[in-house]
Amino acid sequence: MDASLWVAKTGLTAQQSRLTVISNNLSNVNTVGFKKDRAVFEDLLYQNVRQPGASTDAQTISPTGLMMGTGTRIIATEKIHSQGNMISTENALDLAITGRGFFQIQQADGTFSYTRDGSFKLNDQGQVVTANGQLLVPALTIPVNAASLTVGRDGTVDAELEAGAGKVTLGQIQVARFVNEAGLQPMGRNLYRETTASGTVEIGIPGLAGIGEVMQGALEASNVNVVEEMVNMIETQRAYEVNSKAIAAADGMLRFLNNNL
Repeated sequence: MDASLWVAKTGLTAQQSRLTVISNNLSNVNTVGFKKDRAVFEDLLYQNVRQPGASTDAQTISPTGLMMGTGTRIIATEKIHSQGNMISTENALDLAITGRGFFQIQQADGTFSYTRDGSFKLNDQGQVVTANGQLLVPALTIPVNAASLTVGRDGTVDAELEAGAGKVTLGQIQVARFVNEAGLQPMGRNLYRETTASGTVEIGIPGLAGIGEVMQGALEASNVNVVEEMVNMIETQRAYEVNSKAIAAADGMLRFLNNNL
């Protein structure tokens, strides 16, 4: 196969993968706490026809050399953990983190996952859970006779009891953070899993040591910018078309040789 056909084919594959990433971003534009992905490319190995610095005669050396590239590929999809816009909901159980950090969630198998989606609910026992019924960690239980709920920026949770029974402190919401947030593994359902690349989780009080604060009655919207993604999609489409034209051009050149030589 002609090398130019293979190189252009790698371009088609890479742009198709990038379009998949863009499509996923656009489909999650209304997903609470969603963080957009970015495709990361790298060039493939080079054919070393002539080494840079090789001797051209007894007195001189080649200043550049001859290196033929073999194409490109996507090596990673990186999550961009920039802050999304805040949406006011006036729901006491809707929480958002302003700054770095994640809510810690307990899985059914006892392991932990992490999320920026703070649209919490109550289960049949009064425990604060995600929309999928998974427990917030540390566990937080709201009494039946709670008339109102207040969550401070430091995560302190207070409840005003009915019939003038006073105010009680129910607990403290803690926030998890990682050295490398981009190294977290997306699990779906707005959850992330700790990996070796993310570093070990650090749990702390909101607002301290660089950890983000908690905002009650609000949700963090997706950080996907629709206009930006549309521009990326058009750019990807044009790059795909150019690579397909390179294949057509190489095919035409080979056909000319077959017909005329």
